[in-house]
Amino acid sequence: MKLEVEVTYKEIIKPSSPTPDGLRFYQISYLDQLTPAVYNPLVFFYPEICDTQANKIKISDQLKQSISNALTYFYPLAGRIMENLLFVDCNDEGIPFSEARIKCQLSDVVNNPVPCEINKLLPFKIHDAEQIPLGIQFNIFECGGIGIGVCISHKIGDALSFFTFVNMWAAIARGEKKLVAPEFVSASLFPPRNLSGFKPTITQTKEKIITKRLVFTASKIEEIRAKYADKSSFENQTPSTRVQALSAFIWNRFFTVTEVRSRPDTLCLIYQLVNLRTRIDPPQPEYSFGNLYSFTSTIVPPTDSNVGESCDHSLIIEMKASMKQLNKEYVKKIQDGYNHMDYTREMAASNAKGEMLIVSFTSLCWFPVYEADFCWGKPIWAGSAARDIKNVVTFMDTAAGDGIEAWVSLNEDDMAKFESDKELFAYVDAP
Repeated sequence: MKLEVEVTYKEIIKPSSPTPDGLRFYQISYLDQLTPAVYNPLVFFYPEICDTQANKIKISDQLKQSISNALTYFYPLAGRIMENLLFVDCNDEGIPFSEARIKCQLSDVVNNPVPCEINKLLPFKIHDAEQIPLGIQFNIFECGGIGIGVCISHKIGDALSFFTFVNMWAAIARGEKKLVAPEFVSASLFPPRNLSGFKPTITQTKEKIITKRLVFTASKIEEIRAKYADKSSFENQTPSTRVQALSAFIWNRFFTVTEVRSRPDTLCLIYQLVNLRTRIDPPQPEYSFGNLYSFTSTIVPPTDSNVGESCDHSLIIEMKASMKQLNKEYVKKIQDGYNHMDYTREMAASNAKGEMLIVSFTSLCWFPVYEADFCWGKPIWAGSAARDIKNVVTFMDTAAGDGIEAWVSLNEDDMAKFESDKELFAYVDAP
């Protein structure tokens, strides 16, 4: 359903304590330089806790005070990004906080989420992250349920950094005293470099992009994994993970319904985004804040032989091999200045006569998405948003933790074919 949203209040929230002069300028890292200026978005939903005006005021004040306290730990988020100067000005200018009335029930959104409508619960447009690192929108539904919409600029923090902030903010809100402060070491690990003339962008297209949320139950995921694990020729291989199996399955259905194999000059690449914290020497803790990620590239030849279960298992083997290559030696190569986009450029140059098709897979499974307890319990659901980026798939655990949600963004024509695929929807629990 279409959401009717009325913003009723706006405020700038500043840190509860001023940032010391010695921390005024937060240096952007090399990986920050390579990351486009977009927001990482998420909305956390909680049941009827604002059922009276008094509770609404209490919850709003609790959120604002705890944000102010959290910003003293995450001081770059209260500043302004000065990308051309390679730093964040930690000037305590503050973060936009808004309140909005949503003219429907919380259950209307949670039981039948529409990705493009969830965007209305966010403080910013996703592709407008040039200067302000953080924004929060406090959404109140007619039933008293709430949705806390958070946007953090990908320019200075990856997905794990996002949850590090949100979960520490929640811990402060519920009165926790033992807090683990984030570490801002990304620029020392990946020093910024002279990238004159280079500006990372996400290709904006005139095509209409549609995002759909597909839910795969634990039993259906196991069926998909079993399809690939039963091949005798691969009996010595380790079983595929849930995410690997779903990635291969979704790629197979996309490849089939869009008839990529009819375009033999097409170079097909699968990207997998990877957390680097455990791959850096020495390994970094989860609470290391910044863009500490890279991605692997797996080439998939667009031929008729690339359809079927044996092909999917072969693809999984190739994806695993690509992941293994992202080791400490490769990370050291990035630290020394290697641009992980160069591989894509090299592939494009070698395939100058044909088109290049890239499908990106990001997994937030096992990330602490459902740990954000602000003193009124954990969220009943956390929802992502629609993105104007085609051929992108984001995996998230379901609220129960046993299934997986796939947020799939394709152009309008490809999505129409994708949604009509009976084999795909034989495994999907909820569109």
